[in-house]
Amino acid sequence: MAQIKQLIIGFVVILLFSQKSSLAQPVPALEENIPFLVTFSKQAESKWGDDDFCQVFFFQIPQDFKDPIYLRVFDPDCGGQHDEMNVTYNSLTKYSVYGGIGCISDEDARDPNPIGNYKSGNLLATKTFGIDTKYDNNWYTFGPFNPSEGELSKKYGGYVFKLICEGIKGDDGNLYRYYMTTKPNTNISVEGGNAFTFEYTFRLHSDPWQTSHVYPYIDDKVVSLMQSNFDWDNDGYIRLFSISSLGTNLSTSGDNNWTQNVYRVTQEEKGKSMDIQFTKDDKNLVNNNNVVFYLTNQYGDLLPFYTVPLGGLHTPKGNMKITEQKKK
Repeated sequence: MAQIKQLIIGFVVILLFSQKSSLAQPVPALEENIPFLVTFSKQAESKWGDDDFCQVFFFQIPQDFKDPIYLRVFDPDCGGQHDEMNVTYNSLTKYSVYGGIGCISDEDARDPNPIGNYKSGNLLATKTFGIDTKYDNNWYTFGPFNPSEGELSKKYGGYVFKLICEGIKGDDGNLYRYYMTTKPNTNISVEGGNAFTFEYTFRLHSDPWQTSHVYPYIDDKVVSLMQSNFDWDNDGYIRLFSISSLGTNLSTSGDNNWTQNVYRVTQEEKGKSMDIQFTKDDKNLVNNNNVVFYLTNQYGDLLPFYTVPLGGLHTPKGNMKITEQKKK
């Protein structure tokens, strides 16, 4: 009964997106229903739910947008109301904004592992936070930035900025959110803007009736998907919804390990976004569960997750069956 209820909720979310588009650059977006992004500092054990202690997000601005933009971080410090303490707060978290040539076009910038030249482009701003009561449960603003300070990318639809969060010292978990805005002290969305990442590390809700979502875009060259998730803790279900699938169960990982499996893409799924849903099992509740997730195509290239789904989400056609793929 619980699984049926979650499938119905998932169908409703797809229906809503098929009827309207979103105009917002909060990260995570409201529709994703993800409480926080998570980055642990590098002395933490990976079993806490972060495999590499680094998270990279990109912000896209239309080429014809001329006004200055700002990148804001909610609760950037590590310590206080939202963050995850190990023994005692001892962590430093560094946020860095990049633009210019190579910001996203450099292959290392899109790699799920922070190796090589992932800090490509021009460093525009940076700040490191420890325990800072001024910014606990509050916003810090980077900018202003001229849109042309980003990297102009035809592939990603305009000027692109990169924001890297790194846990550089300590062993605690920093929980935070982002917003791209036209004002320094207020969150006003950039019309036509978007935000995306190639690897998501985020906190799950503790409530089993709260489902989180990520929205990968499937272009016309994608034949199959390899999904990878880390440290799911056997905490429920990960399901793929699309125009062809009313809830394909994906393989899920245990504690401190990865799992993968392949999904074959249908022709009608191309040029649209999928809805991948993360739902806790009400019989196996894990508090403060953090998970890492990414997708690659048949060539091993990573697919971006957009906060505003590209191409829209579409309801399944005909009599779709609920399918299940066995865990490895």
